[in-house]
Amino acid sequence: MSILADKKVVVIGDRDGVPGEAISACVETAGGEVVFSSTECFV
Repeated sequence: MSILADKKVVVIGDRDGVPGEAISACVETAGGEVVFSSTECFV
């Protein structure tokens, strides 16, 4: 059983770090549902 199984997740990635799409893929693989995903620039 995964910690993220059947959970809804909001993903905010970083342009210079880990992008939101990569985090979303990991969340979906772990059984979570991504309801919002974005990659931002925190400068």
